[in-house]
Amino acid sequence: MKTALVTGGSRGIGRAVCRQLAQDGYRVIIGCCSHLEQGLELQRELEEKTGLEHRAIQADLRREEEIARLFQEAGPVDLLVNNAGIARQTLFTDVSAEEWDDLFAVNVRGAFLCTRYALPEMIRKKEGCVIFISSMWGQVGASCEAVYSASKAALIGLTKALAKEEGPSGIRVNCIAPGVIHTEMNAGLSSEDLEALRQETPLERIGTPEDIARAVSFLAGEKASFITGQVLGVNGGFVI
Repeated sequence: MKTALVTGGSRGIGRAVCRQLAQDGYRVIIGCCSHLEQGLELQRELEEKTGLEHRAIQADLRREEEIARLFQEAGPVDLLVNNAGIARQTLFTDVSAEEWDDLFAVNVRGAFLCTRYALPEMIRKKEGCVIFISSMWGQVGASCEAVYSASKAALIGLTKALAKEEGPSGIRVNCIAPGVIHTEMNAGLSSEDLEALRQETPLERIGTPEDIARAVSFLAGEKASFITGQVLGVNGGFVI
């Protein structure tokens, strides 16, 4: 049985990804930071549905010692989905150095460390898959989200470089760049803003976490065995 670790797995996109991967037959490790109870609830749900053992593990990706413990408790993973992330909407000139460091600590450094801990066993087995969850704003940038956009662009660069480096070891590395998705991260948007974004999307709807989960399932699966180093935009045509 293969094991998948999904960071930020207790809510939103991560929760949908965990459900999809459990359905695909993975033993799922639900990484969570401040929402352990939701992670444990999801663990019980997945175990009831699949009859397999899953596990929710709390770890703050800002702290390397907690990431080390996460992987020690999880054991070797065949699939790593670097989904955990935070966002802030503010003018660039109002962003403090501390806020910049905190966002990058989760969105970039946390993903880097998780990948570094996952890779040795993948390299030893000559197989494995890493998927980064970026954002369409990492591709084109967003006003008042310069720091978030920069962090998500960093994941795209990391994807492309790591795919070249780890390809000879049989490891595939890809990236998904979601568009506007119905999650708690976008809960602060007004109904008017959401409607404007819907109208700006060629498919004329806001995406769902399940849209992203299905993309993860595809990239992790055998049908994508010759795909690596790619950025898959799941955005309804918002960015083309």
